[in-house]
Amino acid sequence: MVVKTILSVVAIISAAMHASASDESILGAAVSLELNAAKTTDDTCTLTFMVINGHADPIEKLVYETVLFDSSGQVDRLALFDFGALPPARPRVRQFSVPGVRCDALGMVLINGANTCESATLDATACEAGLTVSSRTDIEVQG
Repeated sequence: MVVKTILSVVAIISAAMHASASDESILGAAVSLELNAAKTTDDTCTLTFMVINGHADPIEKLVYETVLFDSSGQVDRLALFDFGALPPARPRVRQFSVPGVRCDALGMVLINGANTCESATLDATACEAGLTVSSRTDIEVQG
């Protein structure tokens, strides 16, 4: 019984490792950025992003210049969102609190470009080239 259980666990781990390898090939050599949640607390909108570095090498520091548009399409503010260090092919969640704005007043988040993209082995354009963006919220994301 114990051997059968161990073999089942090994099979599950092996399948998970294989799925991770195929996910890397689907992602490609690019950064993937998803606005996963937006929550208003008092007069502050907290934006939660899931980001994945699809490159084979780590990104030591990634900062995106981000433009927030209100629901009527006007620029509300520009901000620098520091996503920090991103290991290859590992999802990371980052939160940014934006004071003085309610999430339901935001219409769009524009990733205007990489302010900082540091890597020992990747080109400086690695954080922008092929960038994919998406949203699981009512707030549109463009890049």
